Amino acid sequence: MLPVNLWENRNAMKALYTKCVGEACQKHGINRIELDILLFLANYPCYDTAGDLVEIRYLPKSQVSASIALLEKRGYLCKQYQDGRQKTAHFSICSKAEGIVQDGKQAQERFLSIMVQGIPQEELNSMKRCMGRMMENIQQYLAESR
Repeated sequence: MLPVNLWENRNAMKALYTKCVGEACQKHGINRIELDILLFLANYPCYDTAGDLVEIRYLPKSQVSASIALLEKRGYLCKQYQDGRQKTAHFSICSKAEGIVQDGKQAQERFLSIMVQGIPQEELNSMKRCMGRMMENIQQYLAESR
């Protein structure tokens, strides 16, 4: 049994992250999921479909669809179809959203610096390996239980 409650830590981390990115959301007049979509596409450009956002970020499909439509309407996202196939849309960030992405990334860096302050690099590396293994366990279990 772990001596800490991971759920309580998760909630505290979520509250800190919300506080850090909240300023960027307010400054640019977007909501959290819209910022999350832009940052996901900026940080992981190889995952560029709505399905990727749903599958990898565990975001609700209805919220992803609505947010993508709004981001496209505002000129923040560009949609392309590969090989003339109209089935799967691939998204990229338009130049109009570069300031939002920059502010969002700064907020993510601030969040991370607060989180890891005073933790030696060796411990961070160990934690990264452990968290990676936990995610593999979670993904394997979810895949097997479908």
